[in-house]
Amino acid sequence: MDEGKDGLIQPLHSFLLSLTMILFSEVGDKTFLIAALMAMKNDRLLVFSAAFSALITMTVLSAVLGHAVPTLIPKRFTNFLASGLFLIFGARLLKEGLAMDPGEGVGAEMKEVEQELEEKEYLASQQGPKRSTISPYALEMGMSRANTRKSRSGSRIPSPPRSPSSSPDRSPSTPRSAVKGAVGGLHNLLSLLLSPAWVQTFVMTFLGEWGDRSQIATIAMAAGQDYWWVTGGAISGHAVCTGIAVIGGRAIAGRVSLRVVTLGGAIAFLVFGVIYLAEALYYS
Repeated sequence: MDEGKDGLIQPLHSFLLSLTMILFSEVGDKTFLIAALMAMKNDRLLVFSAAFSALITMTVLSAVLGHAVPTLIPKRFTNFLASGLFLIFGARLLKEGLAMDPGEGVGAEMKEVEQELEEKEYLASQQGPKRSTISPYALEMGMSRANTRKSRSGSRIPSPPRSPSSSPDRSPSTPRSAVKGAVGGLHNLLSLLLSPAWVQTFVMTFLGEWGDRSQIATIAMAAGQDYWWVTGGAISGHAVCTGIAVIGGRAIAGRVSLRVVTLGGAIAFLVFGVIYLAEALYYS
């Protein structure tokens, strides 16, 4: 009966399943295009490290969340849920792929990502001068006005002494200004330590991966017993996809048919759903 306890999905199988799932899900995806476009304007190694770091962070978070599910739900029911998720995703992708034009590529999605990058660069260029022109001048003008007010008040009747509760040192705005100063100092420190392109690539990749089908699939796979193998397979798949995107992602995306990629992902997800369904029925 040890065979029944081991189940159909062995550790190496979990590694290969998660690796295949990432390869079919990420090629031509939004995060793939972000890495490809950012690598055209910045150093490839910098873009790879930023995008891959974001994907590792997301994969580990998803795997930890999935690994916690069996502590709340029985393993057999967890496999049924994973099977249902894969079958639903596979059916949706199959429907979308069959409705696509055979010659349709990822050009439209690439243009959308490119416009998003241009908007972020424009906003960054607009916010940069504001920070450099407002802060020093405004502070200096505020100090000069305060000094003039003090000099004018010196010729008038002195005001009565303030109570400790109304002293300026204990005003409610002091802690808030201290927090703002700490946040500003942290931002300046990160700007000095990390490149703006690195931060932009990391944030856009992390947000682009959040709620993606590959993240949900990673959660479903990590709900099984082979948590470390699923994590390793997903990270390896992200490394391959990110490397391809950084080296020649734009050229590859221009030649890849979106319909073929979608149908390939649909078939892979349906196969995963059948495997997890068999595992749920077999693990009794």
